[in-house]
Amino acid sequence: MKRTFSRTARTARTEPWHSPAWQAQSLLLAYPDEQFEQRLALAARVAATLPEPVARPLLRFTAHAERTALTDLAAAYVATFDHRKRCCLYLTYYAHGDTRKRGIGLLRLKQAYAAAGWRLADDELPDHLAVVLEFAATDPAAGIGLLSEHRAGLELLRLALNDDGSPWGHLLDSVSATLPALAGDEREAVLRLAAEGPPEEQVGLDPYAAPVFLPDPVVGGPR
Repeated sequence: MKRTFSRTARTARTEPWHSPAWQAQSLLLAYPDEQFEQRLALAARVAATLPEPVARPLLRFTAHAERTALTDLAAAYVATFDHRKRCCLYLTYYAHGDTRKRGIGLLRLKQAYAAAGWRLADDELPDHLAVVLEFAATDPAAGIGLLSEHRAGLELLRLALNDDGSPWGHLLDSVSATLPALAGDEREAVLRLAAEGPPEEQVGLDPYAAPVFLPDPVVGGPR
């Protein structure tokens, strides 16, 4: 299927630091399991190599995570992302809600991954932000297009997390700093999404199903 990106997505440049930045962000947006401390240490090392606008919020999150017990961090993760619609990590939810169009959005992501030779586990949804970021780290040119295509949802998630004072808001600040500045129509899309919310037609999809995170601190993200 031919993908259609916005002008920003088509013309966005990638830099050598994009790949490690997206990989580090993916590692930290995964559920804080027993491998999280290793992922945290790796992300902190990566942050030292990144531009300041990307590194600063990333380091704010790592500092918070380092002084927080893993059980408390895991409980906060579940409370933040699994029980609150406005903090959903599944990007197609923002564009399509629980409507039939969301299934098409998920299929398009799978096709984009397959075209790049990238496969997901059968029980893994392709629109989880950690998955999208991990893909972007492996294929920056295609990945920046996908992130830009879902920019309105990313910004709405970022605003919701920061409004709540969530430490994961720092990670979304870092993700946003890797992308081009919002154009006028993109700002309008964020405002419109914030005002109207996602579509509400129910079709039985569960945007809050927990993805399966396999221990893999080297590759990172849910695989």
